[in-house]
Order: sequence, then C-alpha cells, then structure tokens
Amino acid sequence: MPLLLNVDKALAQILADMQPLGSESVALTESLDRVIADDIAAPLDLPPFDNSAMDGYAIRHEDSEKASPQHPASLRVTQDISAGATPTGTLQPGQAARIMTGAPLPPGCSAVAPVEDTNDNWRKGSNPIPPEQVQIYSSYAFGANIRRQGENIECGAMVMQAGTVVQPAEIGMLAAIGCARFEVVRKPKVVILGSGDELVDVHEPLSAGKIRNTNSYTLAGQIRQAGGIPIRLPIARDNLSEIRALYERALGINPDMIISSAGVSVGAADLVREVMDELGDIDFWRINMRPGKPLAYGTLRGIPFFGLPGNPVSTMVTFEVFVRPALAKLARRALHRKTLVATVAEDLRADGRRSYNRVRLSREGGGIVAHSTGNQSSGALMSMLLADGLAIIPEGQELVPAGSELPVLLLRPFE
Repeated sequence: MPLLLNVDKALAQILADMQPLGSESVALTESLDRVIADDIAAPLDLPPFDNSAMDGYAIRHEDSEKASPQHPASLRVTQDISAGATPTGTLQPGQAARIMTGAPLPPGCSAVAPVEDTNDNWRKGSNPIPPEQVQIYSSYAFGANIRRQGENIECGAMVMQAGTVVQPAEIGMLAAIGCARFEVVRKPKVVILGSGDELVDVHEPLSAGKIRNTNSYTLAGQIRQAGGIPIRLPIARDNLSEIRALYERALGINPDMIISSAGVSVGAADLVREVMDELGDIDFWRINMRPGKPLAYGTLRGIPFFGLPGNPVSTMVTFEVFVRPALAKLARRALHRKTLVATVAEDLRADGRRSYNRVRLSREGGGIVAHSTGNQSSGALMSMLLADGLAIIPEGQELVPAGSELPVLLLRPFE
C-alpha cells in the first residue's frame, strides 16, 4: 500500500502551482472587499490647502498673546469664510475672520480661536446681527487649530499597497484623492461539480436511497467567503456521457478553478477518473489526514482542479486545509487563518493520521477550553455546524488526554 502523503508537503506542492490572477478595473462604489492590484500613490496633498480645524475665528496669533477672560483681545471682524469659500483679503493686525471648519485660511492667519472661546453668541440666535467686533478670551500659539496642507498625506506618497483589501476607510481615502476607478485583482471563478445517482437537489423530494446534495452548497459558501465566485453546475448521473458533458461544460466556462466532490476514493466508480484522465493531468493522493484522506489534484486543460472526498465534513475540512490557501494565492489575498491554543476538556482519539477534530471553544478559568462537538464521523455535518474550530491532533498520536493543549484552527471568530 502506498505511503500516505504529508499534509504540509501536499499543500506546498499545491501552492507552488498556483499562479496569481490578473486585474480588472472597478468603480470605487463597487470596490468593497476587493484586493488592490497595484500600488496607489497620492496625486495631491491632503488636505490640499491650509484650513481651519474649528468653527471660530481666524486670527494673527500675536494678537492673542495677552488675551484672558479678564482682559480679552478685541478684534475687528473683516470677513466671513465658509467651507468651500475663498478668503477675500489678508488679515491685518487687530483683525479677525469668522471661519468654518474646513474653510481655507485667509493670508496672514496664524491661528484659529474656537467660537466657544469668544463672546460670539450670534450663531446661537441670541443676536441676529453678526458683531463687527469679537473678543478672544485665550492666547493661541502659532498654528493652533490649523490643518496644514499635506499633513495627512503628501503628493506622491504611498496611500495603499498592492494586496490591500478595500474596507470602508480605504474607500474614504480613495475618494479623497479622487480615485474613482482603479485596478483590483480578479475574483477567482470556481466551478463546482458533483455526480452520483443517489443525489437530489435541495428543492427535490427524497425517495428511497436518495440523499440531498449538500456539498455544492457548502462549497459555494466557502468559496464566496474566500473571495471567489462560485458557479454551481447540475449534478450528473453515474454514466460516462453525462459526466463527460458536465466536465466539458465546466471547462467551457473558462474558470480559474474547478472543484468536484466524491468519486475520488478507493473503490469509487471509475467513470469520473476516466473523464479526468481524458481531460487533464490528475494525481490521486492519499493524504495523511482525518477526515479527508482521498484527494485528487492536478489540472484539466491547464485549469487547477481539486477532487474532494464526498463525505460532507471531509469536503469542508479538505477545502479549509488545501483549497482556501490555493484561492488566497490566486486572488493575491493574505491568508488570515487564526490558530490558538486550547486545553481539551475530554480525551480525544485519533488513528495516527493528522486529525482535525471539531470543537466548541469557551473561556474558563482564564484559559480557552475545547469541547468536542460529539460525533466525529466524516458524514456528521452537524459537527461542523456546532464547531468553533478544528483541534489539530498531530501525526502519530492516537490519544490526547483531557487537560492537554492542542492548536485549534478557527472556523469562525472567537473573542
């Protein structure tokens, strides 16, 4: 019997084969969660001009040097500057200008006095006529309450690097620099295949000997979660012509990856393998892991292909271990896989293969405790529904006593 292939070596080979995808142009409004393809530099200073950080009065700081509540500085108001307006003159000694937050500073201004530090009540409606004089109750240093041109970012400086995932803050910054369209990495298109006389779709009634096709739906969710575009094709029956037609249809879509489930284990019908041999170069691996020992991997007419095992948990686990990292490399995304260490609450058993046991996590006594979700059968999909993560039992270990520590690969956020 051939030796089982090490998980890490299998993954390394897969990642070495993946070639990052090219780019496409998107509108800023459609860019959330997309990956920036090229470095983006600022085409202008931000802010683009000196402006006020406060509603208040633009002043010459020298005019406030001796100001206090007991001895305010009295200045003549010569202009009003609202946001978006242009100053009409230069401040002279003893002068001030009413100014709004974000408005450009008039020449000669070296500080801004906040409105609450003045006698200005007309804004509150107590005096409908703006006063021609304002009293300033504090002294202000040069540059107080002023946003300088370029203090946020200077023209030509790096704003975002290639590989950045666009989030709301990135959208705001891109809008600020006038970036209405830009290049992002294409989302991987992934075709999902399935075959089997026993499978019926979710809307079809079950009859004797039939089961519902769950794998294509869980895979579609995992692919979308990984930043890909899932394309589900109808189930093919177990005959050569239907399976061949299904695979030809998949190739005709020109996807970036093809994934099938079932038909790759020892003892499975040879129809799927026959079609794979016709269309590409596929290796049939036996991986030293549980669940998910059988795995087919290679290319179909140059397109990366994964043949995942058919049991629902095996499908999901092998996706997490092998396919998600492959998609991350295609999409030029950083693979944010969080692993933490937890203490197991009960004995865990394995068969000597690297095992991925489904566990629930809780915080107890200042540490993190992992509780088995119960039935660890590769067909028990409920164990994945209940799981916060996968406790990884290393190769060669068949018993993990309660109280031992294991790494846990998170399947969902855990705080």
